[in-house]
Amino acid sequence: MNTTEFLDRGICGSKEGKCAKLSVTDWLSDIPNISNPGQIIEVRFKNTRRDYYRNVNDLKLEPGELVAVEANPGHDIGMVTLTGDLVLEQMKKHKASFINGEFKKVYRKAKPVDIEKWREAILLEHQTMILSRQIAADLKLNMKIGDVEYQGDKTKAIFYYIADERVDFRQLIKLLADQFHIRIEMKQIGARQEAGRIGGIGPCGRELCCASWISSFISVTTNSARYQDISMNPQKLAGQCGKLKCCLNFEVDTYLDAQRDFPPTHIPLETEKGRFIFQKADILGGIYWYSSQNNDSVSSLIPVPVGKVKEILRMNSSGKRPDKLISESSQAEHNEQETFQNMAGQESINRFDKSEVRKRKKNPRKQNLRRGIR
Repeated sequence: MNTTEFLDRGICGSKEGKCAKLSVTDWLSDIPNISNPGQIIEVRFKNTRRDYYRNVNDLKLEPGELVAVEANPGHDIGMVTLTGDLVLEQMKKHKASFINGEFKKVYRKAKPVDIEKWREAILLEHQTMILSRQIAADLKLNMKIGDVEYQGDKTKAIFYYIADERVDFRQLIKLLADQFHIRIEMKQIGARQEAGRIGGIGPCGRELCCASWISSFISVTTNSARYQDISMNPQKLAGQCGKLKCCLNFEVDTYLDAQRDFPPTHIPLETEKGRFIFQKADILGGIYWYSSQNNDSVSSLIPVPVGKVKEILRMNSSGKRPDKLISESSQAEHNEQETFQNMAGQESINRFDKSEVRKRKKNPRKQNLRRGIR
């Protein structure tokens, strides 16, 4: 089995198994196996599917090896991704499936016959997906079949579908079983899982996180955008899946820690020159922006450090008012920092405008030659 076919299945072809998004660095590989005497191992299959099996035959397994494992029914082919004590830590985050209340078993290392049969099953997946979509469309089912995964022994296939409403696919299962002569399992996935299977490039210019490394999806709410003071624009907050971007959760903890001691924003600041209303905040910079109650234009916004805001609020609570919202020296210093400086030595912004065509001086000698005069 070559590397390309492994990558098409979402399984890495290298022996270490480091190029797939479900790979785990085994930091305990040089420590004797103490807490996992039953040799529970982690096995990865197509895309984000993985499970845990018991090595009942005491096989010497290394990450990256193909094994034949117990399935219901028959057997499946997967890649060993983790062994040792770290498997127990992984099981705390991911659920393991059981048969009759016991771990499923590792039968053997995959033989050439097993791999060849698995290769044939892989080649059937795309064609099966196209035909199953046509059958679902003929039945007028409001669903979309996004992927198909064959079991290693070609006796069963998992059909991954996405649907907004509940779908009665009993008739679909009968038709699929008659068409492909296999056992059918329907598994519903969400929009994020589908985007992860299809892949693509995000607005940041990088590969989608769900397609490159995210395997466990957590809920994303608009509160994450509010905490980071991001504009509530649905078109910019939504990813290619149509849901809120997963990256909204990446830095929300940093913003929450930064504004933990920030003063409230709904209380106006009272000075001798009038009342000032909060407009926006630079959370990481620790600056609040205020405008006069009588002038709320963007050009009149005044930056006030968070420490100064606390000081003015304390003065207002005691019945005092400062002369100014911020000192002139502080205002001048901030304006100097915000001033654009051409550090790269660029020319004027009008340098790209069409320049006037310069008239060339006529050479009298050439003109005389053209006229035949020497």
